[in-house]
Amino acid sequence: MKKRSKRYKDLEKKKNKGKISIEKAIELIKQTCNTKLKNDSIDLSIRINTKQSKGGEYNLRTVTKLPNGSGKKFSIAVLCEPEKIEEAKSYGANIVGSDDLLEKISSKKINFNKLICTPGMMGKLGKFGKILGPKGLMPNPKLGSVTNDLTKAVSDAKSGQVEIRNDKDGNIGVSIGKKSFNDDQLIKNFKAILDTLEKEKSSNTLKGDLIKSAFITSTMGVSYKLKLEKNI
Repeated sequence: MKKRSKRYKDLEKKKNKGKISIEKAIELIKQTCNTKLKNDSIDLSIRINTKQSKGGEYNLRTVTKLPNGSGKKFSIAVLCEPEKIEEAKSYGANIVGSDDLLEKISSKKINFNKLICTPGMMGKLGKFGKILGPKGLMPNPKLGSVTNDLTKAVSDAKSGQVEIRNDKDGNIGVSIGKKSFNDDQLIKNFKAILDTLEKEKSSNTLKGDLIKSAFITSTMGVSYKLKLEKNI
């Protein structure tokens, strides 16, 4: 029989089978953030109802800006025309290039986790969809990552913009901060996610509840089922 650690047994005692408020969940999560990690991530897991539209399954893909950031550091790459390279660098992008950056992508030398592209370069980037797509790095106009406004795009990417996207089973996973964030910061980030989902539902005139269930947890911590203040 597999032996359980003392930490595991202690966490088992702190599980809650019912739904609780975000305020109570954050309080409990901070009590169970006792791994050796310096600063656990606080993660939200949401399951949405994808059987919404008459034309087939509903797929959600959008971005939202967390008011207090996610606590994660991102390496931002910008693909642009040669004459815009110095401009993009001045905005704080970590990696900037034109055809030279395309060569690196072609050889799968990807050392960034967000890619912004100007509209004029998308024609050249398209053939690398099989490389970038599976990594979630392919720029998308809807997500603001295909744009000539590099100032805004780089600023948003660095200041807490996160992507909200469901998988084939309707699951969404997104970080709302770190253990070091105070309760109010985490709650505001959580509400920003819900506000975005509510707007998506309204703009797509979806019927019924969009959210089936929502859970919150820390890295290697206890998961708590959330009681939402309103139906979305």
